[in-house]
Amino acid sequence: MVGVSGIVGQAVAAKLDAEGWDTYGLCRSGTSIGDHVTTLRADLSDPTALAVALEGVAPELVAITAWTRQDTEAENIAVNGGAVRNLLAALEPARSVRHVALMTGLKHYLGPFEAYAVGEMADTPFHEEEPRLDSPNFYYAQEDELFASAERNDFTWSVHRAHTVFGFATGNAMNMVATLCAYATICKEQGLPFVFPGSETQWNAVTDVTDAELLAEQILWAGTEEAGHDEAFNIANGDVFRWRWLWPQVAAYFGVDWEGFEGTPRTLETSMAGMEDVWRCIADKHGLVEGDLSRIASWWHTDGDLGRNIEVMTDMNKSRKAGFTGSRDTRDSFFEYAERYRKARVIP
Repeated sequence: MVGVSGIVGQAVAAKLDAEGWDTYGLCRSGTSIGDHVTTLRADLSDPTALAVALEGVAPELVAITAWTRQDTEAENIAVNGGAVRNLLAALEPARSVRHVALMTGLKHYLGPFEAYAVGEMADTPFHEEEPRLDSPNFYYAQEDELFASAERNDFTWSVHRAHTVFGFATGNAMNMVATLCAYATICKEQGLPFVFPGSETQWNAVTDVTDAELLAEQILWAGTEEAGHDEAFNIANGDVFRWRWLWPQVAAYFGVDWEGFEGTPRTLETSMAGMEDVWRCIADKHGLVEGDLSRIASWWHTDGDLGRNIEVMTDMNKSRKAGFTGSRDTRDSFFEYAERYRKARVIP
């Protein structure tokens, strides 16, 4: 399990453990997530460190859910493509790998950060057979490294294209549930309205999201069922919703007044700028486990997802026809994770 401390990595590790797998978790920090996972510490950009960390480890199923954001797409390609290449090269001597699952996302269809949602794109819902875009894209670089290693080493592969992920983790760069929970908490403490920060399109249009535990289920299915081998799959909850429907319910859960889209996006990066001390006070007041707001809220990521001026959702028929029929209720998913953050004392 690569990226085991992340929002998806933790879910995959828990699923593997529940299914009786001996699980190793690789991450740069070496953070332990529990006794059910043997933690390995290494930087994916360091082939020597990887070889040392993986010495004596002979995995059958490998799940890659880690990436590092860089300033340019050329750097994203070099670093993240290189990470997949280095990891798979370090595993080659053991000759144990039967399947590698790679998590990517909808930038496969929308383009990278530098050319996001520009030019000609496929119609929604996105289908897996759509051709690659012309723009350089680190997802494509990661796929190509995966495909080349699979051919050399005779293992099967799967690619899992997730939308916005709902899950449980702290210190994660792309965590909308924790971000909105922190935002609502600050609004309540400061007497501020819970303002939808995004675009008119995202307020009114139909969209979908991906539950981290559902993604974990698909990864394990693809790794153990022949129908999941050597295929790319979208992964979303299987329902659709509008933020104008869910936003008031989130506000009610936290006991705050809300405002929808009004004329122009009112971004979280702007409205939450300088709230670090406010959060530290909230953490002290309520005895929370994390006083560093940057480890809970990723304003930029939520602004990016909610600020899009295009409809974004995926088609799930390919994996359904192949035999993966898992689904989640998105409203239940959001509030179940919010409750987990409360019980873990991440939010009051």
